Amino acid sequence: MKGIENKEKQAWRDVKYSQKFLNAFRGIYIVFKTTRHVFIHLFSAMAVAALGFYFHVSSIEWIALVFAVGFVFVSESFNTAIEIDIDLTSPEYHPYARDTKDTAAAAVLLSVFTAVIIGLIIFLPKVF
Repeated sequence: MKGIENKEKQAWRDVKYSQKFLNAFRGIYIVFKTTRHVFIHLFSAMAVAALGFYFHVSSIEWIALVFAVGFVFVSESFNTAIEIDIDLTSPEYHPYARDTKDTAAAAVLLSVFTAVIIGLIIFLPKVF
């Protein structure tokens, strides 16, 4: 146990690249473990992929779809990180903590709106 504690206390710059990748994958695990909506995003990403294959979207359209889906996951990851930090640094209610969390959640919502618009631009002409 002591070895783990010492390993966690190492400065980020002193950690080997292989450990940095493991830490990043642990971060992905934390996002999936702590965020209820991430499974909705995952289901939506699978639906977008299925529609992309069904409608034979072009390479450029695939790039736009992948970026849109990735944008949602990245914003959700930042939102989770901000919420964890705010919970740690401001355990009691504070209006600024609430504003910070609400603003981070708004970033996720804006990324979802952007992804939906991109999806509509790509798929609506193919449906009609």
